[in-house]
Formats: sequence, structure tokens, C-alpha cells
Amino acid sequence: MTMSFACATLCLRCRGLLFPKSSAHLYYVQGQHSMRVGKSARISSRLLSGGNHTAAQTRLSWKQQPSYYYDFTAKYLMTEAKESKHTDVLSRTDLSECKPALLPTLGALPLTQNQISFDLDADDECSALEEISDEEAVGISIPPSIPPASNSLQDYVDKSETLTKLVQLGVCLWKLERRPNVGSMLLRLDFSKDVAPWLLFLKEIGVEDSRLGYIISHNPFILSENLDNLQARVNYLKSKKFSSETVASMVSRAPYLLNFSVKRLDNRLGFYQQQLKLSASNTRNIVVRLPKLLCGSLESVKENLKVCEIELGFKANEIQHIVIAVPKVLTANKKKLTQIFDFLHNTMKVPNYLITKFPQVLNTKLLRLRERHQFLEYLGKAQYDPNLPSYISLDRLVSLPDEVFCTELASATLEDFYLFQKTL
Repeated sequence: MTMSFACATLCLRCRGLLFPKSSAHLYYVQGQHSMRVGKSARISSRLLSGGNHTAAQTRLSWKQQPSYYYDFTAKYLMTEAKESKHTDVLSRTDLSECKPALLPTLGALPLTQNQISFDLDADDECSALEEISDEEAVGISIPPSIPPASNSLQDYVDKSETLTKLVQLGVCLWKLERRPNVGSMLLRLDFSKDVAPWLLFLKEIGVEDSRLGYIISHNPFILSENLDNLQARVNYLKSKKFSSETVASMVSRAPYLLNFSVKRLDNRLGFYQQQLKLSASNTRNIVVRLPKLLCGSLESVKENLKVCEIELGFKANEIQHIVIAVPKVLTANKKKLTQIFDFLHNTMKVPNYLITKFPQVLNTKLLRLRERHQFLEYLGKAQYDPNLPSYISLDRLVSLPDEVFCTELASATLEDFYLFQKTL
């Protein structure tokens, strides 16, 4: 009996090492930690072998017949418990509580790949295929699809419908992103609500499709203007006898034109008419040819008028004639204007009345004028007085292409002119 009790105690200890109560129950209920249970089983098999040289055979028998071993151990323990007087060591309750640890036999077997995958999935809190409630779905944080901040609009083109369609229209985003707050404004716009109606308006007044991108590139703020205000400004220009085609051309070449109120447009037209003493027809003429006169600053215009009158010595009627012929003189760079006049008047000895007769010469490049005059002077043909023979018109001097200039005015070859330019 003593030997039987010792064997039973040893078996209980081995069983405790093999399958602790908590691990066995957790495995039985959830099917987890199978790898750890298998490892414990392999360690216990070495203890049961007692260090015998047949340990390898015992482990092989353990793996091949785990069910038979567990059944034999259970029957042996129950028989010894009935015969033993030490019921405080082993009771039926203990056996019933320990039975679940013996029932599963997979823990002692080598794990397959499917079983390992199942055990790993069991450790996750939830499956990717598990359905969740609407409240949980709302609470899921999704990383933003576009960068929260960038120095270039290029990063947003693929994510923004507005930017994508503006690029398709020919809008230069690299120009707009240089301007403060313009990029942020465009990203907040909805193309259907905030852009398309303005594009349709421009098309309705006669602007060509090819000019829409140019207008938005230079004046994106037109998208923030009220459509009724834009229409009122178009109606005002038409009331001043600007045709529909003329208004469309002016808007295409001066994108900021419609950003100014009716009052400002009226003041600008009145300024040019009164300052230059022009008729309504001539006022419309210079504005149509240079619509930026209605958009730019009047200070530069006033300064150029004073330069023409005081520094260059032109009379009022001469200034009027020059402006009607070349409106760009009103917005020309002051330094460039004075340099060209100085070369014409002091070097070429051209009087003011001839400059007034051919005002286009004031709009040419100084280098072009200098090279051609010096070439004619080298050939002895620099003669600009209409009362003398071999007269050369200032208009033809600056307007003809190089080849025509050489053959008709200089009576020389183009190669001669190029060789002369290298000596300058």
C-alpha cells in the first residue's frame, strides 16, 4: 500500500508539472497556448523516464499513443484513491477538476501550421472580418489622404478635383502658389459650386476656352467676385459703346479688368478723356488697344505725361498724337523712355516733330536702334531728314527685319551687318 501511495503521489506531481490547472483549463476553454503545453509535455516525458536509456523510445511512445497513456493514468489514480486511506491528498473532486486537463490530447502532439495560425489569431482582441457597430466605426481614426501642409500645390493635385480640372484648363499652379493665401483658397473651393459658374460666365461674355487658364493664372481672385457684380461691369462697358467682342478681348488680355467696380472704371475712362483731351472714340480706341490702362496705377501714367511734357519737350497736341498712335508710352518705363529719346534727339539729331510723326520709334529697343543707326552711319547713309535725298524713315528703320533692312536701307548683305555687330 505504501508503494502504491508513493507511485500515486509521483504521478500527481508529474501531472502537476505536465498540466497546471490554470493552463489546462485555459487550453480546454479557448484553445490557446498549445505550444507551451506541448513543451511541458515533452519535459515531463523526460521526468517519467527517470533518466533511463530508453528515454527516446518513451518520448516516441508518448507522441504516438497519448490517449492511451492518459486513460491508463486516470484509471490507476482512481483505483489507488479508493484503496488509500489518505483521502485528504487525493479526492474525487480533485480528479473531476483535473479531468479536463487530460481530455485534450492535441497539446502533446507536434503542432501543424494551421494549429499555430489558429493559436496566434486567438491572441488578437478582434478579427479583421468581425463586424463592428456604427459608433465604433466612427471612432476609428483614418490617416489623412493628403498632406496637412505643403509648400507646393503639386502635392494636392491628385487629391483635389478643383486643382485637377484647373490644370486641365491650363492654369499655372506654380504661379499661384507663390502668392500669399492663394493656394489655401483654391484648396477650399468646390469646382462645381465655386469655379464652374465663373468659367461659364466668362464663356458667355465671349472669352475663348484657350484664355480661361490664362485669366485664372493671373487673377484667381475673380472666383471670389459676385457674379452679379461681374455682369454689371460688363453691362457698363457695353453702355459706353464697347462691343461684346471688344469686351471679351479686353478681359482676355487684362484679367483684372472685371475686378474693379463700375465707379472705378468710369473714373478711369474720364481721366484719360480729360487729361489728354481725347474724344470718346479715341478714348475707347486707346483702352481697347491697351486695356491695362483701366487696371494699372494712374501714378505712373501721370509721371510719364510730365516726362513727355517737361523733360522731352513735347507739346500737348504732340503728346496726344503720340498716345493715340502708341498707348504703351503711358505705361512705359521712365528710364527706357528717356534713353531712347536722348539717343534719337542728341545722337541721331532727330527733331521732336519727326519723333511725333513716327512715335513707334519710342516703343523700340534701344540696342536695336543703336546698332542700325551706327551701321548706317558707317556706310554713310544715316540720313533722317525728309527734305534731303536718301531719306530713311524712322518707322522703317526700327520695324523692318534685319535682312530687309540690309538690302533696302543699307544696301549691304546680312553677313556684313553681323560682322559689324561684332565690332561694337
